[in-house]
Order: sequence, then structure tokens, then C-alpha cells
Amino acid sequence: MSIPQPGIIAESSQHAIYLSYNVKRNSEALSSVKAFLKNVPVIQSRLDSLGNGAFLTVAVGSVYWHQISTTQPAELTAFPALENGIRVAPSTPTDLYVSIRSDSVDINMDLMAEVQNTLGSNVTLIEEIRGFRYHDMRDLTGFVDGTENPEGDHRAEVALVGEGEFAGGSYLHVQRYEHDLESWGSLPVSEQEKTYGRTKQDNVEFASADKSPHAHTKRTSLKDENGQSIEILRHSMPYGDAHRKGLVFISFGASPVPFTKMLTSMVMGDEHGDADNLLLFTRAVTGSAYFAPSINWLEQL
Repeated sequence: MSIPQPGIIAESSQHAIYLSYNVKRNSEALSSVKAFLKNVPVIQSRLDSLGNGAFLTVAVGSVYWHQISTTQPAELTAFPALENGIRVAPSTPTDLYVSIRSDSVDINMDLMAEVQNTLGSNVTLIEEIRGFRYHDMRDLTGFVDGTENPEGDHRAEVALVGEGEFAGGSYLHVQRYEHDLESWGSLPVSEQEKTYGRTKQDNVEFASADKSPHAHTKRTSLKDENGQSIEILRHSMPYGDAHRKGLVFISFGASPVPFTKMLTSMVMGDEHGDADNLLLFTRAVTGSAYFAPSINWLEQL
């Protein structure tokens, strides 16, 4: 039985550090990265034994995957770059993604130091983002985030590949959004609620007939050809400092197709061209596609 990386299915944490790297193209760097990936299950086992609720999750980028393995997850492809006027979803691929999360800032810092020391000069750090839980699981726009996330055993059904060599792994897409909170804050609450398609204070979703075709929940609540809901497992978190504020959007899936359909619906809109008006107030500045292998696969690397 394939064992997934625990951080994929685990419930949300209070704090996170997201690291993206590019790997130097030489044999020493490749060996170092392979050794690090192979050691991730050992690190996670140590964290589990300490009972500190910490998770180290790693994923390999679509561009770099062929460097570490002669076989590849069947649906691993580049991030689906899209552009529709002001609504954009750029592709900014990187080789490695590392997610560190727990309920303690100091645990996360220690884990980050361990990762940095292990990879050393063999990699280039492209971006480091600190995520945090904001109030009762809200985005910095003031609305509850991730309300449609699957729960219980269904989380694994949505997030994990079910069979084959890469069973227990997950297709991962990461975007960093920067919010225009000044413009957002100038909107009346009623207009903000119309943009989301649900109430702000008590998080009640509008009836489908009452939603604007441009509402965020309208554009992301999709059905497949059999009338079943299209789902992803989100691990998104707000981030921010004095200069920039936004959301790290994180999607895990048994296939990349659900994420791509949702993103296309948001950016490009439906058959009538009705796109997501939330994207008028937040802009994606990164977009990367990865695969997070199972514990078993990493151990055998």
C-alpha cells in the first residue's frame, strides 16, 4: 500500500513556510537533491515521533522531474498559463517545492534551517513565503477561505493518485496572489459579497440563482459531465508584510484536470465570457506545477 506524504492530507496548521528552489545542473547537485528527497520520510517520521504536528512536504517541478527519474507521472505537465486582460495566471516554473507547516513558528524555523543546510549551495532559493492562519480561517479580504474543501476520508480520494507506480502521490499547483486591499476595502460590503457569492460575516453562500455569473463561487463551483462536483484539496494560506499582502494558493489533486478547469473558469470565464471578478482585486504573480510523490516512492529513489 502506498503511503502519501502526511502533510498532503493533514488538516491546516497555524503557520507555514513555503520554499521554491531551482537546482544547479551538475551531478553533485543532482545527487544532493536525490539524497534530500530520499531522506524526507526519515525527517517526517522523526517529526511524527515528537508529536509536534509538523509536516514537511516536498514536490518536484514538471520541468525538473526527468532529472530525477526515467518514469514520470502520467499527467504531469507545465502550469497552464492563462491571460484575459487584467485577469492573469502566469507560469513561473521552479524545480523543487518545500512546504513546512506546524502550529509553531520556531519548529518551522528549525525545519527550514535543516532543509537549507542539507541542500546548501546545490540549489538557488527562488522564493520564501511565510503563511499564517488569519482569524477563523479567513483570507485577508475578510472572507472565509477553503469552504468547499473535502473532509474526512474524502480528502485522500480527491488529492491522491489511486493506482500505479505513482499511487499515493499528488499533483500540486501553487500560485502566489498579491491583493489590492486598498481597492477591495473601498467596496461596500454588499459589493464584496456579490464578488464572492457569499456573505462576509457569517459565511453563508448565496443560492445559485442569486449569484452573479462573475462571482468567485460561481466560477469555481463546477460539475463534470456526470453532474458530479469537480474538487481539489486546498492548503492555501494568507501571507503579508508591510509591502505586500495576499494568498498562497495551494491545490492538491489526484489529477491536474480539476485545478486547470477551475483556473480556466476563473480567468477565461464560461461560454459567455463571464470571468471571476475577484481577479480584479487580486493578481497571480507566480504559478508552478509539481508532483508530490508518495513516501514509498521517495524511499526507493
